[in-house]
Amino acid sequence: QDYYGKELQRSEDLKTNACVTPATCRIPKAARAALERVHEEVVARYYGCGLVLPERLESCRLLDLGSGSGRDCYLLSQLVGEKGHVTGIDMTEGQVEVARKHIAYHMDKFGYRKPNVDFIQGYMEKLGDAGLADESYDIVISNCVINLSPDKRAVLREAYRVLKPGGEMYFSDVYASQRLSEAARAHRVLWGECLAGALCWRELYGIAQEVGFSPPRLVTASPIAVGHEELQSIVGEGLGGRPWRDAPASLLTSLSLAGDCRFVSATFRLFKVPAGGRAGPGRVVYNGSIAGHERELAFDANFTFKEGEAVDVDADTAAILRSSRFAKDFSIQASGADADAAPPGCC
Repeated sequence: QDYYGKELQRSEDLKTNACVTPATCRIPKAARAALERVHEEVVARYYGCGLVLPERLESCRLLDLGSGSGRDCYLLSQLVGEKGHVTGIDMTEGQVEVARKHIAYHMDKFGYRKPNVDFIQGYMEKLGDAGLADESYDIVISNCVINLSPDKRAVLREAYRVLKPGGEMYFSDVYASQRLSEAARAHRVLWGECLAGALCWRELYGIAQEVGFSPPRLVTASPIAVGHEELQSIVGEGLGGRPWRDAPASLLTSLSLAGDCRFVSATFRLFKVPAGGRAGPGRVVYNGSIAGHERELAFDANFTFKEGEAVDVDADTAAILRSSRFAKDFSIQASGADADAAPPGCC
């Protein structure tokens, strides 16, 4: 709270590159136009590490965990439209104040008759204390914030609880190749810079399964260079081992060496597949109905669906497409045993 509420006043005050959206991120035309309408103070106080833009957002109810100054909320409030709604929750009073201060400005800018966004000061590990009900959101997002939590299981457990059946958690965060030393994990600046609390990627897979989510699906990954000599020497004191040995190839190609520890900013998507929703592999055809993705939909690192092209998918992917908001965009048929060989959604 002190680091984000007092010490950092603008994104230029960050000491590393961990909380900076990579320049390689391609921003879709509609999102780029929406971002240009966001107030300059909100943008200046933004500390995200990725681009959190799930597809098919029209009329959705969306929750942003660790919403900060509200940049992503105001961008997404334009994409869900006036019939949708975006809630931002953040623990830092100063950040929430900045976000709330500009609600009227943005609603006027967007031409909305009433606000479709609200901001709550609270903890993402305790969404119930903030009044957020079971199965009340279509999508939960987070941008470089889960690493700041001392209890990642509680964050994912609460996200799962508030999601509707078929809902999605779409989030960008920082991951480490190994467990950091106690000195690194206790370092105040390294916590604020999103490094000391970073999960190892395997931990994410274990927690997601424990909570009930489908296997994590890697969307994109980019390397993080610490870029600060003193801090790099501290994070370099890792505990060794080979935890990246079995990592997805698309994640391995994005690693950046920082001393003995490698860091990556990665975007994953998790789905809350309803009980009984998994019915075996399938053959799917994308109908090109998602605005901005008419020719193809880059769903994750494994699957890019081209309009009109039949694709064999594994059981997890078929279940997700059947039960989620994407169901209307695909025709899905059960397929034979050959589909069992389709690549799994978790890479």
